[in-house]
Amino acid sequence: MRPPKLALVTALAAGALSACGAGSGVTINLYVSPENNLQHVVDACTAAANGRYRIVYHKLPRSADGQREQMVRRLAAEDPSLDVLGLDVTWVPEFAEAGWVVPWTGAAEAEATRDVLPGPLSTARWNGKLYAATKHTNVQLLWYDDRLTPSPPKTFDDMIAQAKALKAAGKPGNVLFTGAQYEGLVVFYNTLVASAGGHILSDDGKSVLMDEGAVRALEVLKTLTTAGVTDPSLGNAKEDEVRQAFQRGQGALELNWPYVYASYAKEKPRDLAHVRWARYPSVVPGRPSRVTIGGFNLAVSTYSPHKAEAFEAALCLRSPASQQFQAIEDGLAPTTRSVYDDPALAAKFPMKPDILAALADAAVRPLTPAYQNLSTVISKVLSPPSAIDPEQTAAELRDRLTDALNSRDIIP
Repeated sequence: MRPPKLALVTALAAGALSACGAGSGVTINLYVSPENNLQHVVDACTAAANGRYRIVYHKLPRSADGQREQMVRRLAAEDPSLDVLGLDVTWVPEFAEAGWVVPWTGAAEAEATRDVLPGPLSTARWNGKLYAATKHTNVQLLWYDDRLTPSPPKTFDDMIAQAKALKAAGKPGNVLFTGAQYEGLVVFYNTLVASAGGHILSDDGKSVLMDEGAVRALEVLKTLTTAGVTDPSLGNAKEDEVRQAFQRGQGALELNWPYVYASYAKEKPRDLAHVRWARYPSVVPGRPSRVTIGGFNLAVSTYSPHKAEAFEAALCLRSPASQQFQAIEDGLAPTTRSVYDDPALAAKFPMKPDILAALADAAVRPLTPAYQNLSTVISKVLSPPSAIDPEQTAAELRDRLTDALNSRDIIP
């Protein structure tokens, strides 16, 4: 069997697109968040270009806010050294409206949309145009250790009850999730809202609703964080703190992204056989959960002097072969449907059926150019979650999100 990295190079070389333009010696600068094995994909795509261009991977800060800030500042200055941009799925409307990224058209658009799952694809479009190519997607799962939890809870009420029973028995029972004041808390709340059948904004993204489902989500968040089943450090918990706490045995139930499995396999392989996963618990009994889509898309900068090569490079970086490699090595969920059928994923990405099931009815965060403003407000108002008063908090969110949509008074 071919080593994964060699297989990646071979697959990309075999499937390399014909040149979209000349460009001997051209450098394509890729700006995206740090990913453990993305450099191998970059090297393979550079090899597949056969000398027409080389891709240089510039790692942005780990935090989403830091990534966005660095790119926004340089794009506002019309920096020509930015070619391919790794955009969080919430940034596409903002970057498109600002004129910082160019639409995908023709053969490039056809290739970028071929066999892509509908949910992830919706995050790459704005106002009927494709502004990015989907690189990988993400949906959170419920993670548990079968030595503590023989069967996963079906609802949030069940989850809290199981956690209380474990703690009463002197065992680790905390529910671990992203409770810090940042985007992770917004993602968690958006999942609760969608799972309750609610809406934060109207479908066109132009007005604030905060309907009954949104209020119900506040009630669930309040109950979860006052039931005695969360750690005192919840207010500082981001994705990796949550992952590490679970690996250290400081919690029984973890709500987090699929990379949890790859990290566990690398760092605690002897216990991997006991790691289990399931779909997110339901907020409303009888109504399946709807989990918020995460992931990244690749866009081409308006100010790139090498757009033809940038489009070609982006297509290679998110090709089926690249997605398969990063699913196996990094636990990143593919956006291309056929990749899930590859037998090579079975051993190292065994959660793929559950991810596909969650993606079939996933939720997206409100699509609006003002999303960053909304996120800032939501994370501030919801922190700390234990202080939530559902009706009062909903009223505050209605007022402050309306201001955020109109770029008024958004600084906490």
